[in-house]
Amino acid sequence: MTLKDISNGPDWLLPLITVLFGVLSLLQLLGKGSWLIAGYNTASPEEKKGYDPKRLCRVTGGGMAVITALLAVMTIWKDVLPAAFAKVFGAVTVGVVVVILVLSNTICRRKP
Repeated sequence: MTLKDISNGPDWLLPLITVLFGVLSLLQLLGKGSWLIAGYNTASPEEKKGYDPKRLCRVTGGGMAVITALLAVMTIWKDVLPAAFAKVFGAVTVGVVVVILVLSNTICRRKP
């Protein structure tokens, strides 16, 4: 059983999401997408002063780029990859989110 066998959405949806994630991760990697970071864009100005926005954007963009790469692999080779790859994708996504959270609260903080 392959990924294509267990997918039940339209065929155009996964490539569209992959391209969208690619554009958003590129925007983040360029340091221009702080408005996309949940929690940062709603923080008070005093809280925002405690973070380096460029570094925060790059950390979240790097994590998003990893997820985008996995989505691209799933899009291109959905006929070949086993259905268990969906579980790998889920586990790696959770791991990437944890790493982003840790890094955003450590290396992205400004020293007082």
